[in-house]
Amino acid sequence: MDVDVFVAAHAAEWNRLGELTRRGGKLTGPEADELVTLYQRTATHLSIVRSVAPDPALVGRLSGLVARGRSAVSGAHNPAWREVALFFTRRFPAAVYLSRRWWIPAALASIAVMVVIAVWVAGDPHVRAAIATPEELNALTKPGGEAESYYSTSPATSFAAQVWTNNAWVTATCLFLGIALGLPVIGALWLNSLNAGVIIGAMSAAGRGDVMIGLLLPHGLLELTAVFVAAGTGLRLGWTVVDPGRRSRTAALAEQGRSVVIMAMGLACVLFVSGVIEAFVTPSGWPTWVRVGIGVLVEVAFLTYVFTLGRRAARDGEVGDLDARDAGDALPESA
Repeated sequence: MDVDVFVAAHAAEWNRLGELTRRGGKLTGPEADELVTLYQRTATHLSIVRSVAPDPALVGRLSGLVARGRSAVSGAHNPAWREVALFFTRRFPAAVYLSRRWWIPAALASIAVMVVIAVWVAGDPHVRAAIATPEELNALTKPGGEAESYYSTSPATSFAAQVWTNNAWVTATCLFLGIALGLPVIGALWLNSLNAGVIIGAMSAAGRGDVMIGLLLPHGLLELTAVFVAAGTGLRLGWTVVDPGRRSRTAALAEQGRSVVIMAMGLACVLFVSGVIEAFVTPSGWPTWVRVGIGVLVEVAFLTYVFTLGRRAARDGEVGDLDARDAGDALPESA
């Protein structure tokens, strides 16, 4: 094959393909059809040149054209940084915001149970006697006792990892086991409220309730919020099993399940922050108002993030799900 004749015969097509690819998405319908045709022809030309007359310069030129043509025809994927930005600015906050009717009641109910148990334990010595012996209660509540030393017995970095792992496990239980009609979620919330209420009540009975609150609030505000969000999401998933709405149960669970995965990834980051606070701020020895103030600021920042970015994204149509191209197609369903 005469390379010069081949180039002269097809140069106009290659030039036209290069022009169309440089214009990106600003093509009319006929021009888009022309782009596809020229891309296919140029790919064929590249194959011919490689097999018959592999001229390096021509192969390089045609390879670049084919690569740009393929990108223009198939559409380029969003860069990874863009996906990460979309996740944290739209998908995750929208998912948390849209599930607020589930996690806010879960939070209020759990806190109410926690307060009732704490008041009961603090005010009734018979309850405390049924929980533990006087020696065990003293070991828990005395200055430097188990309730306080828990936060400083291990190096901060390893303690942060341990806390994060434990909280992630609780959160995952609430998220993914919610499909069992939400029963495991209710059990997890009950145990969480029971344990916190007993400890706060025992410390209050020993006259050291303020110490315990000062140890719990710096990290506990954000940590409990993450647990409540996970619980609300799990309860919503469980209710989807009972009442999928106008969609089929399979389609409803698929959509809600994808939202659960998005929630899990976002809450893992939230729990990482609370774990760092619990490891480095809670046992720091700083004044209580400083430690609690840090916890309050972080909690306010998270709630502001959810109720500003999340509300805005939800109003724009974000539902905390994958893009349509990633979520897959759904079969038509009868009403």
